Amino acid sequence: MNLIFHRLLVVVVIVFISTASLLRAEQPNILVILADDMGYGDLNCLGSEHLKTPHCDALRESGVLCTQAYVASPVCSPSRAGLMTGRDPRRFGYEGNLNQSAEKYATRPELLGLPSGEWTLGDHLKASGYSTSLIGKWHLGTQDRFHPNQRGFDYFCGMLVGSHGYFPDRNSNRLERNGRPLRDFSSSYLTDFFTDEAIKWIDGTTSRDQEKPWFLFLSYNAPHGPLQAKQEDLERFQHIQDPKRQKYAAMMYALDRGVGRIVNKLQAQGAGKNTLICFFSDNGGATNNGSWNGPLSGVKGCLKEGGIRVPMIWSWPGSLPPKSTFSGVVSSLDLLPTLLTAAGSQPLPLAAARSHEDGRNRKRIVAKYGAYDGIDLLPLLTGKTSPAARRLFWRLQGQTAVLDFSGNQNDKLIVLSHRPAQLFRPQADPGEREDLAHQSESRTGELFTMIGEWEAMLPTVPLWGSSPFWAGQSSKNYDTWPVRSEPH
Repeated sequence: MNLIFHRLLVVVVIVFISTASLLRAEQPNILVILADDMGYGDLNCLGSEHLKTPHCDALRESGVLCTQAYVASPVCSPSRAGLMTGRDPRRFGYEGNLNQSAEKYATRPELLGLPSGEWTLGDHLKASGYSTSLIGKWHLGTQDRFHPNQRGFDYFCGMLVGSHGYFPDRNSNRLERNGRPLRDFSSSYLTDFFTDEAIKWIDGTTSRDQEKPWFLFLSYNAPHGPLQAKQEDLERFQHIQDPKRQKYAAMMYALDRGVGRIVNKLQAQGAGKNTLICFFSDNGGATNNGSWNGPLSGVKGCLKEGGIRVPMIWSWPGSLPPKSTFSGVVSSLDLLPTLLTAAGSQPLPLAAARSHEDGRNRKRIVAKYGAYDGIDLLPLLTGKTSPAARRLFWRLQGQTAVLDFSGNQNDKLIVLSHRPAQLFRPQADPGEREDLAHQSESRTGELFTMIGEWEAMLPTVPLWGSSPFWAGQSSKNYDTWPVRSEPH
């Protein structure tokens, strides 16, 4: 009954906010573009000499590049749960990845998805008067109650699962549009098709709701495996000898092409200056897709920088300074407060506690860290304020970490089940080559205590686990993925 009452209250709030939005100054359109398993170094502006990413580079030239941006998890699904809610996914038990093994290691399979009590970016922006759309990869639950159309998105075209072939067969695919299976495609290549859908939706929204701003979450599955590319794209990268890297380069080229097409569409409509764009990846490069994490060690699945640190670009012509770099700590959890500030709105009230949560711990963690975990980045990106002190936590399969950024300190402690705790300073040492734990025992102990206190305040245990295979695989990656030169 509490949840029903809460949702009725939110309906009233939505009506109020939607009415109030008519009285506000013009709200910007909002476009979030997410890559999947993209390496930190895999843009020309971040060091790649063999890939071709002119349109992403142009987006960077038009706005602000955040060089120390983090995601909520080193694997896809919990990372998306964090960016979608603006809340640390461990708070609501969303720790492991959603894949076939999750069903085997779940004590309550009905909870395999983003809990219905968590508001999404779609919910918040819809309440602020926006038309909302998600195109591409969802990966936050396949049951009906987890469907994007039930989670704040007016329109959905894409896949509910975590990966998909790039040349879908009309009679054999896992793609849908608003719950109906897809049989026809405007392009034979999935990345191009998602771009087509995005442009079509923008066109339709512009003609249908000219007075209404829109929010589009374009969630590409590229360059996540399987490694599949168009022949004409592959031919552009014959200079790359590594076969994985060659296919990866072609897949990135298609993604970059999509970014360019959408930006061109916005400019042609005259909407370029009134559209806030954020581009980043859901986690670091993977072991199996030919990606490159540039100056970072580690890879998807582990808590070294290569697993959780990603390029992030913000562009809003006329509102954010062009050709700028921000080197402070930012997080994908910051999307929610930043986008809502741009929209002139406030987040919806936190939903009631669920039956599987400890109410006392829920109150404690909200009192200490607040209901949401991100900060508004606009004052930082515009240079109006200095980089703020930040503290970010991670936990996955026997791995925990904390990053404590304050003043001159930028310390990160990684605690693993298979080795002693390690202390790094990633701002000065992005490759995490020097373990300072024994040199700074007091600081190591301080950060270790922070992790313990954070874990003790979490309101629930993980709602499902992953196969033990992935825990073993992740532990190996701490040693087998040092900083390396770009493969070619």
